[in-house]
Amino acid sequence: MKKIYTYILGIASLLLPSCSDYFNINTDPNNPSDVDYTTLVPTIQLYGTRALCTSSGLSNELIVYTHQFSTREEANEYGVTGADFYTTYGWQYMYVRALENLELAMDKASEANDNFTIGMLKVLKAYYYSQFVDVFGDIPFSEACKTDEGIQFPKYDKDSEIYPQLFTLLDEGIAALKQDGASGGDFDLYYGGNAAQWIKAANSIKLKLYTQVRLVQDVSAEVKALIDGGNLMASTEDGLMFRFGSSTAPDERHPGYPDSYATTQQTNHISPWFYEIMRGLNKTIFTNNKDPRIPYYFYNQLKANQPSSQSCEYRDGGFVSIYFGSRGDRVSLSRDNDLTVPGIYPVGGRYDDGQGGTVNANSGTGAGIYRNLTYADCLYLEAELMQAGVINGDVRAKLKAAMEESFKLVDYVVEAAGSSQSIPVLAGTQTVNEYITKVLAEFDNGNDEKKMEIIMTQKWIQNFGNAVDTYTDYRRTGYPVMFDPNAVGGYVTPPAGGDPTETLPPVPVACSVAYPKSLPYISDELNLNPNAPAQKTDLGNKNVFWDK
Repeated sequence: MKKIYTYILGIASLLLPSCSDYFNINTDPNNPSDVDYTTLVPTIQLYGTRALCTSSGLSNELIVYTHQFSTREEANEYGVTGADFYTTYGWQYMYVRALENLELAMDKASEANDNFTIGMLKVLKAYYYSQFVDVFGDIPFSEACKTDEGIQFPKYDKDSEIYPQLFTLLDEGIAALKQDGASGGDFDLYYGGNAAQWIKAANSIKLKLYTQVRLVQDVSAEVKALIDGGNLMASTEDGLMFRFGSSTAPDERHPGYPDSYATTQQTNHISPWFYEIMRGLNKTIFTNNKDPRIPYYFYNQLKANQPSSQSCEYRDGGFVSIYFGSRGDRVSLSRDNDLTVPGIYPVGGRYDDGQGGTVNANSGTGAGIYRNLTYADCLYLEAELMQAGVINGDVRAKLKAAMEESFKLVDYVVEAAGSSQSIPVLAGTQTVNEYITKVLAEFDNGNDEKKMEIIMTQKWIQNFGNAVDTYTDYRRTGYPVMFDPNAVGGYVTPPAGGDPTETLPPVPVACSVAYPKSLPYISDELNLNPNAPAQKTDLGNKNVFWDK
């Protein structure tokens, strides 16, 4: 019998253990040796999400690599090592908490002839492994989570050999979900036991994976068959999204919420590069086209004309941050009560009404959403495939639909947060329509490369919070264009007039590290597993198999 690597049952699984408890999970004398497999599903889904999320897993560092956050920590200048805290926790959460329990639950569901749970878990297994292949390359797969078979030290399978097996898992999952009577219940935190929505999710994951490998194999026939089949995500509600709660005991909140709103030491900052693209200040894309999502994405603790408590490195009105690769003398100053933090989208924080105010644990609800894969993502995938010539279709119309759905998704996340603020609806408003019209005009005037850049930059904006997919998109397409300290002459200048008390000086920036094509393996795994490969070196050349 496999060991159950969890302390918690059912909804109580939302309680995150302390660090000391976490590394004692195999020796807890109070841990039950067997449970109803349906009570494991929330734990699987929670920790599979935490493994990927900001402030708890892989996205915490990758959101810096994809220039939506900046930081003073080791992710700055692409410096993540195998000892990185969040990468280590992401690996442990996925393999120890999610996948080990998934294998146990799937065995027990098979004994019970529970086709819904079998199908759902096969879909999740394929999705989870795809995320880790995309980030690490070769990983444990065929021998992973087989402690009941005496395999304590799994081998690392080649990434190119894992991917075809993921398609097989998805097909098997779909087949199980199509069986008569396949339905679940509230233990499924994604779809509440709706088999039809899981089938749509499985097909949409296949679309994503086919897009991922399009540079190394011809996938046009497979993609066409998926789209013609018409059983992909077709509404906001179809999205594969994990909804966090607002409870603090146990803490059910989005991990990014307490990390920004209930802390005395801020480590992550909103990237000025991300902000300026949305603000319309970038000189090469969406210039003078201010994104209406800004007050939903970012909360400014300062009013536009309010003095800051410390000299700022970067400021534009109420927006305060630091640069990636900064060598400036202001980067290390503590400005926890001044800096801009993530807003109601995606962490369940605060909508920015322009009135400022220092954040605290009660400023929002924390009921954010981690968007694993959404209907908007699917529309952007189709737009990319059309632009790349993999399938035929009206790229402009697909991009327009993707942007419109992206704004609907913001409204969906806002409603789920349950804020006490009065927050205006975005989708369909004149401001949004004008923004989309300007983006489409830029698209119409661009060459093929510019068109792809616009598609992927819009996808990057809507994917705020899911940096795993953004990191994957960038390595596959080369877009969006990322901030490069070496391309700006070694200095960047904050916006003129952005600080009400002084003219901010140019900031020296640098980065001597090539862009990492994959993440290093976690040191603990390499030290304990004799079948693990040597640690990667020269990460700028350690491509995942689909990255050509």
